[in-house]
This record gives sequence, structure tokens and C-alpha cells, in this order.
Amino acid sequence: MFERLKDDVAAVLDRDPAARSALEVLLCYPGVHALMFHRAAHGLWQRRLPTPARFLAHLGRIFTGIEIHPAARIGRRVFIDHGMGVVIGETSEVGDNCTIYQGVTLGGTSLHPGKRHPTLEAGVVVGAGAKVLGGFTVGAGARIGSNSVVVKEVPAGATAVGIPARIVEPDATPKAEAEARGKRFVAYGLAADVDDPLAQALHQLIEHIAEQDQRIEQLCAELQRCGMRAPESGQKIDAEKLSRLVD
Repeated sequence: MFERLKDDVAAVLDRDPAARSALEVLLCYPGVHALMFHRAAHGLWQRRLPTPARFLAHLGRIFTGIEIHPAARIGRRVFIDHGMGVVIGETSEVGDNCTIYQGVTLGGTSLHPGKRHPTLEAGVVVGAGAKVLGGFTVGAGARIGSNSVVVKEVPAGATAVGIPARIVEPDATPKAEAEARGKRFVAYGLAADVDDPLAQALHQLIEHIAEQDQRIEQLCAELQRCGMRAPESGQKIDAEKLSRLVD
């Protein structure tokens, strides 16, 4: 038990620059307290004492603002930062070294018994306000951007953003899990240089249409030079204006 607590404190000190000492983490970090409550509640759940387990989990929710079902499986060195509003459902599995920010929901979309909630493999970062809904797997080292809504599997090492979430950076290597652990930590699951994939696609379409307009004008000019009647050109798009709207 004390070894797990030591790991929790070390995880906070490693991933939160605001943490100044182990004592501060022990006294002031609700994510650490929530994990302590959960381990006790999970122990009762495993001993087939569901009502005491649920009551202890409820107390943890009151004191920390973090709701973790006692049946959920939480790995080592998990860091729940700020934590208020985090909900982790019954069949959720959170792997080692995961980071979860405030307002995150690991929820289920089915009323049937069985695996209803997501599995986060090792090293996953879930940004603030993100919703991961369903009994699928988020691969090792994946990142979920803040306020994203994830409803399908995310490959190892990828970044998912948007509503519904789209994959930005899939990891195509066969040793994704090992490589993902070596990647630098990205707070809130989204680096500054990562763009929405839908916005990227729209920019490419705008540029392509602008290039087509230029080619059509050149063709019409060439036809007129050869003495042929060229069709009147239609209204051209304002590529710069559209690009600003997409941004």
C-alpha cells in the first residue's frame, strides 16, 4: 500500500511543475486522495462486499469530487490532475502511467452487462473535459485532446481531437507501446503544433480549388489568344478569406 502511495506521489512530482514537495502532494492533491479511497473500495469489492465498497467510493467522491467505481481497475503511477468532475465507470481499466485531467468521463454507452467502459493502455493522456465512451481500447501512449469526444478505438501513439474525435498522429510502428513510453509528456493531451485534421483537410481543398481557378483562367486566355470563344469564368473563391474562417 505504501509503495503504491509512493509511486502516486512520484508521478505527481514528475508530471506537475506546480508540485513542490512530497508533503504538498500528500496534503493538497485530490487525485492522490481519490486513488487511496479507490484502492480501499476496490479491496472491499474484490471481497464481495459491494455495498460497503460503493459507500466508501461515495465518500471518496464527496471529499475529492472524483467518482471512481470500486470495480474499476487502476494501474500504477496514475495521475489525476485537479480531478474535479472526473468519472471512471465500472468496467473501466486504466493502465500504468496514465494521466487524466479534470472533467474527464470514462463512460459506457450500453445498458447490457459486460465490458461497457473504455480501457486505457499504459501512458495515455486524457485532456480536460474529454469524454471516452464505450468498451473499446485507447492504445499505449495515445493522447486525447481536451473536450474531445472519443467513441471508437484510438491506435497506440496517436492523438485524437474533436467532436467526434479524429486521429491526428497515428503511430504506424509495430513496437508502438515501447516507443510511446519514450515520447515526451504532453499536458492536456494536445501539443501546440497539432492542428484539427478536419481543418487541415479544408485548407487543402481551398488551396486545390484556388489552383484550379488559376488553371481555368489560363486555359480561357489561351483559347482567346487562338481566336476561339472561351466560356465566361464564374465567380472565384476568396482563398485567403476562407482559410481565415477555417482557422
